[in-house]
Amino acid sequence: MSRHRHTRAESTLDRSLAALNEARELGEGRLDDATLEQVYGVLERASSRRSLSADHTVVGFFGATGSGKSSLFNAVAGTDAAQVAVRRPTTNEPLAMVWGMPGSAPLLDWLEVADRREGTPVQGLMDDAGGLVLLDLPDFDSVQLGNRAIVERLAGQVDVLVWVVDPQKYADAAVHNDFIRPFSSHAAVTLVVLNQVDKLAPAEVKPVLDSLATILERDGLGKAQVAAVSAVTGDGVAELRERIASVVKAKAAKSARLAADVGVAAQRLAAASGDGDAAGVHQQDRKQLAAGLAEAVHVETVVEAVHTSYRLDATKATGWPVTRWLSRFRKDPLRRLSLRRDDSSELNRTSLPPSGAAELARIDSSIRNFADAASEGASGPWRASIRTSARSHREGLPDALDQAVAGTDLKANTRAWWWPVFAVVQWLALLVAVGGLAWLGVLAVLGYFQFSVPVAPSVEGWPLPTLRVLAGVVLGVFLAVSSKLLALAGARARAAQARRRLRESVAGVAGTQVEAPVEAEIARYRAFQQALAAARP
Repeated sequence: MSRHRHTRAESTLDRSLAALNEARELGEGRLDDATLEQVYGVLERASSRRSLSADHTVVGFFGATGSGKSSLFNAVAGTDAAQVAVRRPTTNEPLAMVWGMPGSAPLLDWLEVADRREGTPVQGLMDDAGGLVLLDLPDFDSVQLGNRAIVERLAGQVDVLVWVVDPQKYADAAVHNDFIRPFSSHAAVTLVVLNQVDKLAPAEVKPVLDSLATILERDGLGKAQVAAVSAVTGDGVAELRERIASVVKAKAAKSARLAADVGVAAQRLAAASGDGDAAGVHQQDRKQLAAGLAEAVHVETVVEAVHTSYRLDATKATGWPVTRWLSRFRKDPLRRLSLRRDDSSELNRTSLPPSGAAELARIDSSIRNFADAASEGASGPWRASIRTSARSHREGLPDALDQAVAGTDLKANTRAWWWPVFAVVQWLALLVAVGGLAWLGVLAVLGYFQFSVPVAPSVEGWPLPTLRVLAGVVLGVFLAVSSKLLALAGARARAAQARRRLRESVAGVAGTQVEAPVEAEIARYRAFQQALAAARP
């Protein structure tokens, strides 16, 4: 059963470490470097520790000067190897006592512990503690900075933390604030030992232990084991050995320690990230962004040009032949904007006015409003990264919009079905009128030269030549007026179609240049949150 629990713990740790590393990678460039560096350190230490001996459990004895830490170490190990002295510091270099030496050397190299001793058989540590590594460390309140650095480093590496306190300084705020409290998440691998209980009257032991338990509760270590011992008299030493031996036998301390480290690192990432969730991109936000960019790129100017160009083309095709030639002197507005295709070639640029301060301000405002709406609810660092992603293509956006307009098919060369019909009828009407005029002209010439003038046929008293002239002119004028009305309706329809196509083109650019980066960043933010949740215990 114990092996099964150990395997399950290792599997859970695998997933937590992978999730923490994923969260760290997703947070790169978004969260502060110091936090990411701390998390990376945790991952590196975990990887290193897991690659080393899994059969050894490292138990570190930590204590302040005067706590009797080294004396207790000797008592537990059944040795006098640890240096004991009155003057501080009592311990300058870490000392390792190892039960089960094979395989421990690489682990001790990683711990940078040079002084290594083989533990001798001791009652309670003889059979069950194979693979135990006991470390006696310098005092954590040492006046030598090098000693303090050793303690801080090894506190982050050992599998089990044993905090040794004494009746005089067990409540010292500096001891708790600087050393014990930072490991509040490591209660599962923490043992707090009240040493030197022989200096207390029997009636004083329980009140002191209760007081210590209360302080540990405030430190977040309410679940940590607490023991009362005396290295001098040996009281409680055997029980302490048994507790240490049981931890070693379970072979779970390493995984529990690393899991606690992962939890602390995840909390740091969470604190650096902050809480919240981005609102995301909604259809209304997309429409507003596209509308703003369309305004900045002068889409309505192009739409008006399409409207005018259609009417001009209709006039050239269907106007009264007598006057339609005048329309050829009017310049096509689409051609002026370089938006008229005369062949199958693609247009790459327009002749629209370049983006000035007003247009650029409109683009910036549209992007900012879109990013603000999409990032609403996100925590500070991620809201900033979402806004930054929205502007990731800002420099090339005006040019991309211009190319989108240039590449939009405005149907400028598409002729309406009724144009040739009207054109044919117009020419027939003109021919009828011209034929009538010619007939009247011949009759007039004959009369002028005193020839016999034949009587022209008549209809209801109206001479046929005159009727032809009147019919041709009236029909031509009627067709010209009708074509203008039809051209106006067609121009409106063509302009509406052009507006829709242009906005679709602008929306396409907005989608690739603004929306896609924002959506990718929001997806990254949510993946970070999921990874962080998976990394937490």
